[in-house]
Amino acid sequence: MRIGLDMMGGDFAPLEALRGCELARKSMEGITLVMFGDKGVLAEIAEEEGIDLSNFELIHCPEVIGMGEHPTKALAQKKESSIAVGFHLLKEQKIDAFIGAGNTGAMMVGSMFSVKQVEGVFRPAITSVLPKISGNIGILLDVGANADCRPDVLYQFAVLGSQFCKYVYKIDNPRVGLLNIGEEREKGNLVTQAAHNLMAETNDFNFIGNVEGRDLFLDNVDVVVSDGFTGNIVLKACESMYYLLMKRGVKDEFLDRFNYESYGGTPILGVNAPVIIGHGISKAVSFESMIRLAKETVESGLIDKIKSSF
Repeated sequence: MRIGLDMMGGDFAPLEALRGCELARKSMEGITLVMFGDKGVLAEIAEEEGIDLSNFELIHCPEVIGMGEHPTKALAQKKESSIAVGFHLLKEQKIDAFIGAGNTGAMMVGSMFSVKQVEGVFRPAITSVLPKISGNIGILLDVGANADCRPDVLYQFAVLGSQFCKYVYKIDNPRVGLLNIGEEREKGNLVTQAAHNLMAETNDFNFIGNVEGRDLFLDNVDVVVSDGFTGNIVLKACESMYYLLMKRGVKDEFLDRFNYESYGGTPILGVNAPVIIGHGISKAVSFESMIRLAKETVESGLIDKIKSSF
């Protein structure tokens, strides 16, 4: 299995990306890590860190797409950037998965224009892990890729999330809930009401009805469906609370599970190849976690199963 990484993306790249690759090399078998980045820069840092680059495959990419650049323009103008070259090899099936913690927009646009979305999928989605008080995990989607969603798009998110939980996280018959302001069917805005009507009549997934914000971390739902605007607010609020409690010296085993480094990143669900997006502040452990997620996604055959669903 060949997993590609944008080594130049992220606030602490390429140092932390290199460290993460070295951790993954030591902890995982059956993978070849393909690095996309500036060979000179990577070689200099690797020497300082005592990392042997001969253990990896390195593809020289002299250009870098910055965090603040316009995604579409940057990809069109910087064809030798680490993101552009990485997606080219993913499209040519010369790597099995691609990981990046840099410009999220460029990763999304690169996915749409290279491997493209699965036929029948209206809009790909990104997820966030929901740690459960029981010790299990669930997911929330979408968390930022689609601010405005039609009811049928939310329905498809439920299909994508259910497939992901079933085949990657090994959750049998995942319970799907629609994030709303009340449990009753008639609650919510026009979009959630219409989406509820669609979901309630399906056999495509195990729909349990509306769920509220207080249900997110309980063990009564596995997949929480939301538009990206609402989902992103939920995600950022949880991140903020986690960091504030850490600063106040609060220690708790459950709270530790909100550390994003444990999960690394999110797959873009609904495109024709495994693409993992990481947090911009990803460090070594996060990159290792992203590589593990990419490996598990490839091994699960998730993409083919999503194609079959649609």
